[in-house]
Amino acid sequence: MNRTPRSLALFSFAVLLLVVALAATALGAPKTVTVMGVWGGTELEAFQKVLAPFEAKTGIKVDYIGTRDLDAVLTTRVEAGNPPDIATLPNPGIVAEFASRNVLVDLGQVFDPRELKQNYADVWIDLGTYNNKLQVIFISADLKSLVWYNPQAFAAQGYRVPTTWAEMIALSDQIVAAGGKPWAIGLESGAASGWPGTDWVEDIMLRTAGPEVYDQWVNHDIPWTHPAVRRAFEIFGEIVRNEDYLYGGTVGVLATNFGDSINPLFTKPVNAYLHRQATFIQSFINQNNPGLVPGKDYSFFALPPIEPHFGTPALGAADMVGLFKDTPEGRALIQYLASPEAQEIWVAQLGKLSANKRVNPQAYPNDLTRKAAEILVQAEVFRFDGSDLMPPAVGSGAFWQGILDYVNGADLDEVLQFIEAAADDAYTTGLATN
Repeated sequence: MNRTPRSLALFSFAVLLLVVALAATALGAPKTVTVMGVWGGTELEAFQKVLAPFEAKTGIKVDYIGTRDLDAVLTTRVEAGNPPDIATLPNPGIVAEFASRNVLVDLGQVFDPRELKQNYADVWIDLGTYNNKLQVIFISADLKSLVWYNPQAFAAQGYRVPTTWAEMIALSDQIVAAGGKPWAIGLESGAASGWPGTDWVEDIMLRTAGPEVYDQWVNHDIPWTHPAVRRAFEIFGEIVRNEDYLYGGTVGVLATNFGDSINPLFTKPVNAYLHRQATFIQSFINQNNPGLVPGKDYSFFALPPIEPHFGTPALGAADMVGLFKDTPEGRALIQYLASPEAQEIWVAQLGKLSANKRVNPQAYPNDLTRKAAEILVQAEVFRFDGSDLMPPAVGSGAFWQGILDYVNGADLDEVLQFIEAAADDAYTTGLATN
């Protein structure tokens, strides 16, 4: 009988689950595996649905330990010699910390390398590798490098989706010439105000300086006053400090909540035509504008390239899982979580994206989410949100404030010097602490 690579992988996986279940029953081995994570509410409900087939097939019970302070709780458990079997890890900083302590199981010894290559592009394997060891597997991601628009409004005006940054600026000028406002932007988010602007700068850095310089910037190997950082802010400023481009002007940008800021695309008449935001903005669109149809009433295009040789990189966030105890039950569960079977349930429930190339596109809730997943899977460069990787005093402190000051008209050199001073102190303190 002929089998496709996918069917062979699923067949092998089913055999593994059966072996684990029989071994657990015959030998009286532990049939419980613990997972620590930050999920609650709808995310936890979705995760429980992901686990249900695994528990039913293996007889292994999964105990979930939820915490909002995962870094501190997990560190304490590891130091006490009592880690969970598996933990979900939200960013590379936490992964690097545990990898440096050699407390993560080398997943290169858990996964078949050939099957891993079939499932994940090299970029995702590389992102999960530290010190030449595969430490984590990606189970979901959010894509940030998107520009949302109203297809019907575009069609009514004869506007075309841009494929380069220059075309996007030309479209913005065309909209202004027709008496409209191209951009709807909102930076207000309570104590976190300013964060949507950091995503703009990060995306521009990837498109103008490339991933290597981006990494140097995130690690503070180059200062905030570096020409590459300054150029990214200036390009951002060409849009966000241009009163002609902005619905509500800069005052509106600073005062409008990020979740509400896409609404001007759907007014009648339309008040704005373009909005840059991540895949999760769909939930705000549906909440604030019930009845809109994905693909018909709203869609997106990838934020275009600026320097052609850097292409169209993807910026985002992702959920990873790492194995802290090398047990048959832990191996079986992490292999299941990385499988198309598990991730198809996960993406169907939450509308998140999977980096697994063999996830059935029909598992996604709509065509737009499928389109975002395609962009993510095909991206040759993926980088995590830079502000999330920086020390809190910088990434969620001076960077956020610097964005607000810059949009409000502050001198760019002063803004960059302000962030650099905070970074110099934060990274130096961090090095001293470590």
